[in-house]
Amino acid sequence: MPDLPEDVCPYPRVFVTVSGAHLYGFPSVDSDLDLRGVHVLPAEEVVGLVHGPETLTWMSEDRQTDLVTHDLLKFCVLLRKRNGYVLEQLLSPLVLETTPVHEELAALAPGLITRHHAHHYLGFARTQWRLYGKTGELKPLLYTFRVLLTGIHLMRTGEVLCDLNVLEGGPAYLPELIALKRAAEHVAAPDRDFAPDVEALTARLEEGRDSSSLPEHPEDGGALHDLVVRIRLRGMASRLP
Repeated sequence: MPDLPEDVCPYPRVFVTVSGAHLYGFPSVDSDLDLRGVHVLPAEEVVGLVHGPETLTWMSEDRQTDLVTHDLLKFCVLLRKRNGYVLEQLLSPLVLETTPVHEELAALAPGLITRHHAHHYLGFARTQWRLYGKTGELKPLLYTFRVLLTGIHLMRTGEVLCDLNVLEGGPAYLPELIALKRAAEHVAAPDRDFAPDVEALTARLEEGRDSSSLPEHPEDGGALHDLVVRIRLRGMASRLP
């Protein structure tokens, strides 16, 4: 994985991880690299009249690598809103930069997962399935299967698992689709009726949500709030522990 230029972000970063197709297990030979992370604004850019950027974006000159970071507070607010996307970024096993604060956040993640995270995956799947219907491309079809299987696994185990090559319970032809996607980022899906399998997985996710032993609400006990306050007041704009 590439080293990021020092001037990419004027604020200290808590972590940077890999998201997108590389995390999901089906990058193409021409896939760009999606990096996601968290930066920390200094207290004076949060409590004063001039606010620092909650979100920063950067793209390499060759447009092959993009980085998006959220300020720690915004990221933690999203974490508590059943947002599976930021949860996956936090727990991604593909880590470019990390700190002890990243480790603290990851340790709190199990207490933030609820059965209502299923709504994120159901909504994401519907969006990608509609996109597949409009374009006929393989990419949104694989995204549809990936998010449904990730959601099913999460409801059953409480574990975030994003790699479509590892997730269980999908149709037998998924490896064939993944191999086809590796050839090119934008390629047409095979001429096949995928609707019955998508509908069956959607039903499984809905059933998994209803029967899950995951809690209704986050159970972090205020630890996430305490972490944000502590890091902000420590003056993390100058250094990270």
